[in-house]
Amino acid sequence: MGTRGSLLAIAQSRLIAAALTERHPGLTVDLVEIETRGDRDRRTALCDVNDPNFFNAELDEALLCGDVDFCVHSLKDLSGQRPARIARAAIPQREDPRDVIVFRPSVLDRLRQGRPIRIGSSSRRRQRNVADFLREGLPRFSTRPQLQFTALRGPVDRRLARIHVDTDDDDALDGVVLALAGLARLWRDPDGYAAIEPQLRHVRRMVLPLSACPAAAGQGALAVECRAVDEQTRALLATLHDKAVAGLVRRELDALEETPPKQHDAIGATALAHAMLGSLLFVRGPGVEKIVWEQPATPAHAQPWDGAALHLADGSRSLAADATVGAHEPVFVAHWRAVPEPHSLHADARVWASGIRSWRQLADRGIWVEGCGDNLGFAALTATLRCPVLQLPTFADWTALTHARATGSWADSGIGRVIATYELIDRAGNRDRSQLYAAVENATHFFWGSIEQYRTVESWLPRDAQHACGAGKTAVALREHGIAALQVFPSRREWQSWLS
Repeated sequence: MGTRGSLLAIAQSRLIAAALTERHPGLTVDLVEIETRGDRDRRTALCDVNDPNFFNAELDEALLCGDVDFCVHSLKDLSGQRPARIARAAIPQREDPRDVIVFRPSVLDRLRQGRPIRIGSSSRRRQRNVADFLREGLPRFSTRPQLQFTALRGPVDRRLARIHVDTDDDDALDGVVLALAGLARLWRDPDGYAAIEPQLRHVRRMVLPLSACPAAAGQGALAVECRAVDEQTRALLATLHDKAVAGLVRRELDALEETPPKQHDAIGATALAHAMLGSLLFVRGPGVEKIVWEQPATPAHAQPWDGAALHLADGSRSLAADATVGAHEPVFVAHWRAVPEPHSLHADARVWASGIRSWRQLADRGIWVEGCGDNLGFAALTATLRCPVLQLPTFADWTALTHARATGSWADSGIGRVIATYELIDRAGNRDRSQLYAAVENATHFFWGSIEQYRTVESWLPRDAQHACGAGKTAVALREHGIAALQVFPSRREWQSWLS
C-alpha cells in the first residue's frame, strides 16, 4: 500500500490494512511511505496552490510504475479528473464529515476581555463559513467576538500545538479548524493517540453545524485506488466498498460541478442519510446556501399557518426545577427556553443544543455551546456524540433540559436525567382567540414546532388539513397522536420556502 508519511495518512492506511486482512485471512499488507510535493511544501497556503495533484502525484507515479499495488487517499484531496489507468476500487465506510474547532482552554477569558480570537485555517471555505457562524456562535459578553484568521497547514499535532503556546507569542492561536474525521482516526491509532491526546486535554471544542458550515466535498471519506488492469487487487479492495457512502459522496461532488471551478475551494457540500428525510445535502459558499432533499410536490394552492403564531414565547413559565449542571457535565438543551434565567449551568459544562437558533440564543447569554443537532432530532446526532475523540460520557450520564409535557419523549433516548425546566401556558384573550380561530379555520397547510401547538388548536382544524413539522421528537409525537400523513421537513424555513 502506498501512503503519505504523515501521522494521519499512516493512521488511516493502517485502518484500511486491518480491514483488508480481516476480510482476507492470510493476506499481508505492507505500507510504503511516499513523500508528495504537498508534504515537502508546507508554507504555501492551500488557497494559493494551483495544483490538483498537490497531495497525490508521487503516489500515482509509484502506483503506475508498479512500486505499490494500491494507494489510500483522503478523497477530498483528489481532483475530479483521475488518470484513466487508475481505478477507484473502493470508498470504504466514512467517518463523521463535520468540521470541529479546537480552542485553547483560556479562550473565554479573551472573549470577556474583547480581544480578537485568532483562528488557524488555510481553507477559503472554512474561513468564510466559519467566520459567518462564529460571529453569533461564540459566547457574547460586552461585544460581538472579533475574529482573525491565519493560514495554517501541516500535521494535525503541530497545528494543535499552536493553541498551547503562550497566548502573547507570535505563533499563538486561540483555535484551529480541523476535520473531525481526522481526529477520530488519529485517536484510534496508537501513534496518533500518543501525539494528539496530550494536545486535547482541557481544551474547548465546537463541532460545527452542517447547515451553516458544510465540510469539503468528500470529507471523512477515503478513496482506495489501484491500477485499472490489476483485476486481482481490484477484487480484493472491492470488498471494502460502501455503496451508500459512495452515493452520498457523489452528490457532494456533483454539487461542486454546478458551481464555477474557481469557487470550488470555497464551497462546502455535505450529504448525509436521515431516517425521516432520506438523503440530505447541505451546500454553502459564495452565492449559494441551500438544502437539497427529496421534498414532496408543491401544492397548487396553499394557505399556510405556522404554529409559532400562537406566540407561545409570551406564554412560557419557568418551573422550580433542579437544572444544575456541573463542570464538564454534558447537557442537551431541547430549546433555548429550557435554560432558566438566571441559569445554573457551569461555565465549563458541555452544552449541546437542538439547532442553530437555540445555539445563538444561548451564546448571546454567554453560554459556550459545543455542538447542535441541526434541527434534525437527537437521534440523528447520536453517532457524533459517541465519537470517542470528543471524550463525551455515555448517555446515562447526560442531562436533557426540556418542557413539562415533553419529558416522556426522552424515555428511549438513553439520557440518564431529564428535567422539565419550563411549561407553555395559554394567555390569549377572547379577541386574540377569535382572530386565532379565524386564521386556523381558513388555513390549509400547518407547521408544528411542538405537539403542544397542535393540541392547542386541534379542535379548530379543518378536516382536510395538511400537517408538517421538523424531524425529531415532534414528528414522532404527532404520528403517535394519529397524524399518519405527516410531512417532515428539515426546518421551518424549508417548509416556508416549499409553499412559496
